[in-house]
Parts: sequence; C-alpha cells; structure tokens
Amino acid sequence: MKIAIYPGSFDPVTSGHMDIIQRSSRIFDKLIVAVLENKRKTPSFTVEERMEMIRKASADLPNVEVGTFSGLTVDYARLCNANAIVRGLRAISDFESELAMAAMNKRMAPELDTVILFTSSEWSFISSSVVKEMCSFGGDIHGLVPDCIAEEVQNKLQGCGGIK
Repeated sequence: MKIAIYPGSFDPVTSGHMDIIQRSSRIFDKLIVAVLENKRKTPSFTVEERMEMIRKASADLPNVEVGTFSGLTVDYARLCNANAIVRGLRAISDFESELAMAAMNKRMAPELDTVILFTSSEWSFISSSVVKEMCSFGGDIHGLVPDCIAEEVQNKLQGCGGIK
C-alpha cells in the first residue's frame, strides 16, 4: 500500500492546500494530512479546529485521513508507515527551502521519498497568511478557502485587527 503524509500548519487550510490534497489522494492509496503542532508559533486556529476544517473539506475523499504531530516529520511518517512525504510548491521562491528540507528528510529517513506537486496556477498566490490578512481587514475569502469552511474562517478572523 502506498501511504503518504502531507504535513503543514494549515492555519487555515486553503484552496491551494486542497488542490494538493485532492491530487495526492489520486496518487496514493492513503493520504494522511498531518497538522503540525508547533509550540514556537501561535496559530489562529487550534489543532482541533484545523483538523476539523480539513476533515470537512476532504469529506468526499475516502482515502484521506487527518492526523496531528509535533516534532520531526520523518518520525511521524514512520509512525504512519508512510512511503512518501508530499509537499506543494506555489512558486520558484518555495523551491530552495523545499529542496533543503527534502534533502534533510532523505538523510534522516532514506526509505522515505519526497513527492513535490506544483500547485495549480489558479491557486499559486494563496497562502494561509494572505487569507488571514484579508479576513482581518474584512476582505472576502470565498474561493480562497473551501466553501464549507469559509464562513467559519471569516467569523473567527474578521475584524481581529491583525494576524497571529
């Protein structure tokens, strides 16, 4: 069985993330969207909220699961018996850091491959930070995040006066 993890903060999950999730779910038998719990950052949404938003947005993808981890991605991948780590690239500016991360992961876990998917061009400008900033100033985020969570994201972030 081909199992992959797609790690990230997903704070919140965007249409760009969903593009990678949907396409990865067609490549792998099982895709685990792995929500990172980073104690050094203060996310806008709790781990539980982020996991639930991803579950809602991927409800029509039967081979997609949602999990959470802290620490090294390769350790979580091993725990999940994953063969691969999925990463998405929005722009060439992401390439250098993704290449370094893939090389370090390969050094720590030679049995794991990194699979990089380019985000579809229609989503290449979207990031969670952009969504949060738009919301904080009352902007409309419909289309930037999955429709099933847009109102939830908007309600939590709109008018907060800034991003976390």
